[in-house]
Amino acid sequence: MTKPISTREDGTPTNVTAIRPRVGHVVAPSNEEGVEFSPDKQAALDYHSLGRPGKLEVVPTKPTRTQRELSLAYSPGVAEPCREIARDQSLVNKYTGRRNLVAVISNGTAVLGLGDIGPYAAKPVMEGKAVLFKRFADIDVFDLELDARDPERLIETVAALEPTFGGINLEDIKAPECFIVEKALKHRMAIPVFHDDQHGTAIITAAALMNAAEIQGRTLQSLEVVCVGAGASAISCMELWVKLGVDRERITMLDSRGIIRDGRSGVDPYKAAFSRAANDRRKTLLDAVKGADVLIGLSSGGRIPSELLTHMAPNPIVMVLANPDPEIPYEDCVRLRPDAIVATGRSDYPNQVNNVLGFPFIFRGALDVAATSINEEMKLAAAMALAALAREPVPEGVMEAYGGEQLAYGPRYIIPKPVDPRALPWVSCAVAQAAIDTGVAQEPLDMDAYRARLERKAGLL
Repeated sequence: MTKPISTREDGTPTNVTAIRPRVGHVVAPSNEEGVEFSPDKQAALDYHSLGRPGKLEVVPTKPTRTQRELSLAYSPGVAEPCREIARDQSLVNKYTGRRNLVAVISNGTAVLGLGDIGPYAAKPVMEGKAVLFKRFADIDVFDLELDARDPERLIETVAALEPTFGGINLEDIKAPECFIVEKALKHRMAIPVFHDDQHGTAIITAAALMNAAEIQGRTLQSLEVVCVGAGASAISCMELWVKLGVDRERITMLDSRGIIRDGRSGVDPYKAAFSRAANDRRKTLLDAVKGADVLIGLSSGGRIPSELLTHMAPNPIVMVLANPDPEIPYEDCVRLRPDAIVATGRSDYPNQVNNVLGFPFIFRGALDVAATSINEEMKLAAAMALAALAREPVPEGVMEAYGGEQLAYGPRYIIPKPVDPRALPWVSCAVAQAAIDTGVAQEPLDMDAYRARLERKAGLL
């Protein structure tokens, strides 16, 4: 049974993990008995409500104890940096926290597995995203939940925020509007704009695919892929996989109405990029799965009949990523296909595809070189860094965080664990270098010194 949350006299919780642990510190995803932590409803509500409500607070970074310090923080001292920035706008990053400040923005139209619940109900998720940015990459966040369902209104609102933020993380915006919004903002804004539901999932699955294909003795170019789901994450995953080397003509995508094919009504331009010929012999999910090397689910729990796994090619790769319930139960996957490499979105099974392996470190690298965008090369660099990190020996501290489980590159370990502190220097350095190489970095770094700085931040030095 989950322990009740007790409080001190001031109302703050006494047995809830601190929101601001040291960056790089390994936090186990289980309780003290070594059992996967799965909070019940009341525990989750208590966690968010007891003490100061919510999960965030704003903390000054400069002393404000004395009259002199207050006069430097505000009037009259604050006028001096204002004058400097008015003279040279680029100095805003020297005299304010903008460089390390990201906006996590949602209109609440596609929140987790909850759907269109609106901006108010989306706020706990966006606060949670802010916590992850701070916990894993020491990036400050303001979460902004906007009452803006119309894409044009959303675009105009977000674009007007550029003076405040060093980067924009779009979150939980439904497709196809999310594609329109992100594309417009990337064109208008000279700071990184990143829709994590699209690209974060794509980056992590790309890393997993590279390693799984290698372990199973396949080349990316030869893979026959079936993608169940045709939303933002599915389309972005497949687009990034194609950039890795997967043959677009070997990808079969299905939405709730079946296989995406030419001439079918209700197919937007984004889905149409993966449309099969109208006369393609495959008509059903079973037809698509027969002989497939890869099955990826980016839809909803229980969506795929388990028995279809028996029709896949030998040594398949199965990624069933709906959360909290996969499209096929993990136990069915390993029972029906013991020769498969299986990944899910859950922390209690091997090979968890978790976006926290991506977005904090991608933004860290992009912010630190003052990148004007997050381009395809930076995304691929992140995926390749994660894939390479999974092949390295796993630190004892990471294995201890998972109950002492022995972790080594292989079918049950194709991507790093989210708590691996090495992800910060590995991914952020790869992203920063890609930004420099592709000309979007405004402030190139000495990469050796930068890596050492991140390793110290992660507690590795």
